[in-house]
Amino acid sequence: MAVLPIRITGDPVLHSPALPIDTIDDELRTLVADMFETMDAAPGVGLAAPQVGVGLRLFTYGWVDDDGTRWRGVAINPELWITPPPAGEADDVEESEGCLSFPGERFGLRRAERAILRATDLEGSPFEIEAEGWLARIFQHEYDHLDGTLYVDRLGERDQKLVQKLSRKLGWGKPGVQWLPGVDDLEG
Repeated sequence: MAVLPIRITGDPVLHSPALPIDTIDDELRTLVADMFETMDAAPGVGLAAPQVGVGLRLFTYGWVDDDGTRWRGVAINPELWITPPPAGEADDVEESEGCLSFPGERFGLRRAERAILRATDLEGSPFEIEAEGWLARIFQHEYDHLDGTLYVDRLGERDQKLVQKLSRKLGWGKPGVQWLPGVDDLEG
């Protein structure tokens, strides 16, 4: 297994819809193992293939909820159904979200409270998870990556201006910018 470089906003693979996966083979299994290693090293609670430069429809996730339940898996060719998000402005503390492709920053973002994830696992078996709260947020965030959307793309006008300013200041927003967990400290 290997820790892979994570692409930063501006790389074309992050802003393009990912392609469906036709075959589950050893190459895909290696990619998934590397994605788990990368996600854990970052550290993060989810990682989509486009974030490591691979334009395929899959993501990994790993999180422990307040009850101690460990949620860890891979979603291949996922479908996601969500409830409508609550109306109003996001709470910058309770609904704070970050992204490994916009590292070190967090912004409040209103998301649906519930989601249903349907996908295939590495054995080719379909599965379904009904998620609430933070797990639903993780699924929405990672699913967005597969459609070429970063969470910062969903922010309001005030935060969008700050995102643009930060991107310019840090030299982001262009192809080829990446960071390597365990080597570069961009999440600190």
